[in-house]
Amino acid sequence: MSIEIRVLDPRTDADEWNRYVERSDGTNPFFRADAIRLQAEDTGSTPHLLAGFKGQEPVGVFPVFEYTKGPVTGAFSPAPHSWTSYLGPSLLNVDKLKQRKADRRTKRFIEGCLEWIDDEISPLYCKFVTAEFDDIRPFVWSEYDVDPGHTYVVDLEGSEDDLLKRFSSDARSNIRNADEGGYTIEEGDADDVERIVEKVRERYESQGQPFRLSTDFARSVYETLPDGAIRPYVCRVDGEFLGGILVVESDRTRYRWQGGVKPDTDVDIAINDLLDWHVMRDGLHGSVEEYDLVGAGVPSINRYKAKFNPRLETHYEITSGSFGVDLLVDRYQKHR
Repeated sequence: MSIEIRVLDPRTDADEWNRYVERSDGTNPFFRADAIRLQAEDTGSTPHLLAGFKGQEPVGVFPVFEYTKGPVTGAFSPAPHSWTSYLGPSLLNVDKLKQRKADRRTKRFIEGCLEWIDDEISPLYCKFVTAEFDDIRPFVWSEYDVDPGHTYVVDLEGSEDDLLKRFSSDARSNIRNADEGGYTIEEGDADDVERIVEKVRERYESQGQPFRLSTDFARSVYETLPDGAIRPYVCRVDGEFLGGILVVESDRTRYRWQGGVKPDTDVDIAINDLLDWHVMRDGLHGSVEEYDLVGAGVPSINRYKAKFNPRLETHYEITSGSFGVDLLVDRYQKHR
């Protein structure tokens, strides 16, 4: 039986789409219909929620954003310049299949989605960034270019002491020796979401780099998605906001989405070490399995992330065609 590709609407079919997203192990909160809608509105793109079915059984989801500038049309997942880390395709109901059947189902689902994209969007350029979708062979067979990207992932297992012992000596010292009475770290609110994004913006601008994640988008995602999907961890000293990290949480993974910039204020605590520790510690107690530090491609940043003894994981950037105009390139660039 072939795989049928149906297109769902992020508004009228939101509940149905979200049920499929929740049943897939490879998704994150940005797959949810409201997050897709917000990404589209923020980036001036058109969302298409592709769902694959074998009869009445859902087999995969693939959110795609259509973006047009003049005569040039592109297909993206995530949306162009949304600063969402991972989307792309995700599978359902394949875990119990034998390898031959799983391969066949994955191939037919991806080929069906790519055929729909070609027929309905006819993009000059495509770019998809996946995370937990490992079988990228159907893209290769369809003559897409596949480039590996890398991220660091910390396994959240054992006790707090077990987790802490795996860190580097300086990270352990920074966490254990911090005066707990001299700071507070807690989950903040929507205003703190904006504060964290603005801190990141200031850092990028000070380095002469563009930063296009809007505070309105970040706040809207926080306020719209289910409680706990976006968690703004903030550090305060004497009531003053000094820094924070925006964490995205799925059933099994926490993602270090934004934040963690070096504070401007000179204080006698390692703010970011403590923030990341609290994110990991709370995830450990909340039965989250791993903490994705999101990115391992910048040597200067890698030195910091590697102190938590993460494992190196691969994700994929899948492209086809040519942008054609510099503006479209600029609209999809993002720093990792």
